Amino acid sequence: MDSAAGIVRQLFPRPARSHCGREIEENEGMSRPELHARPEWRFTRNVYFPVAAVVEDQWWVLRLNSFPDHALWTLFIDGVVRFDIDDTPPSWGRPLDRSAPLLEPETAEAVLAPVRDFVAYGSEVGQPCDDPFCCG
Repeated sequence: MDSAAGIVRQLFPRPARSHCGREIEENEGMSRPELHARPEWRFTRNVYFPVAAVVEDQWWVLRLNSFPDHALWTLFIDGVVRFDIDDTPPSWGRPLDRSAPLLEPETAEAVLAPVRDFVAYGSEVGQPCDDPFCCG
């Protein structure tokens, strides 16, 4: 594991993490078809939802979470939460690559509208994290 998330996970191991009260096994995401897609990320100018991409006519949005207390990323597709992930798969490239283009402000506004209220980790399922150390 060469990524920053991998290094932090080595320093702070956790056998399973909880997403809003539900235990997630470390290898659970391996059967998800989204992990094989090739999104072309674009910056949104939003600190909580920094990148988005159109994949098969659906908008993907990544939320940047308070890592390592929570998974590094949460993926939303057309405004619906899909899953959490610490390390992005190679096919996703580097979502925060500075060479990625910017979305037009109007497009970014429309794409982020369905997720705008889900800034706090867990808020997308009605259980926002209120721990002052990671989300306060």
